[in-house]
Amino acid sequence: MQKGIYQQIQNSKQAKQKSFAVLIDPDKVRPAEIPALVQLALDARVDYLLVGGSLVISNHLDECIQAIKSLTDIPVILFPGSPSQISRYADALLYLSLISGRNPELLIGQHVISAPFVKQSGLEIMSTGYMVIDGGAPTTVSYISNASPIPSDKNEIALCTALAGEMLGMKLIYMDAGSGARIPIRESMIAAVAEQITVPLIIGGGITDPEKAYRNCRAGADLIVVGNAIEKDPGLIREMSAAIHALSATAP
Repeated sequence: MQKGIYQQIQNSKQAKQKSFAVLIDPDKVRPAEIPALVQLALDARVDYLLVGGSLVISNHLDECIQAIKSLTDIPVILFPGSPSQISRYADALLYLSLISGRNPELLIGQHVISAPFVKQSGLEIMSTGYMVIDGGAPTTVSYISNASPIPSDKNEIALCTALAGEMLGMKLIYMDAGSGARIPIRESMIAAVAEQITVPLIIGGGITDPEKAYRNCRAGADLIVVGNAIEKDPGLIREMSAAIHALSATAP
């Protein structure tokens, strides 16, 4: 199990190197498909593999992660939709607090319940201020959380929310338009947040082509997460990764 993953992310930010993560939903990936997907990630120099989803109704989370870990040294980070989505076989956990919403259960309530199990898991814990941005379509996370997303044109709300998360001690800020978003997060919003926070900024949701990934990085994203688009076309992994890492190559 790898350690120091947060330090890797932070070091990349300080070096102005952009990172790429592929999100794998255990509900949508059959075990037989994992080897080919991992090989694509290796060939494309993907930096991180996120595993999880808003529901995860299947019972093979451990099996999925073990299969991935047997094939690659790419760090595996849990992206949980509930406290039950914990696996000791991963390397790290995004400990998500939904700071964009007002549901106390997702701000701290579920964390209180899961804390003993998370502590015992041995995972590297990365406290993450999770912000849902309106992507122009209803998302599972918005429905499950019973929380309204931040309007896509309200840069000032996103900025203040991210600042509050950082000042409360969050190690990462994750802005997500949600799986299947019709409207990805605007570059102006990304830039407004990136200019004010010092912790790494993760962007996901609605990123369907390499050009959008590139523009998001140029606006200030440190780590791009893509899941839904790659589920439809796994070949996009190589193109997305090339676009994101090309920006790193031109950084001063």
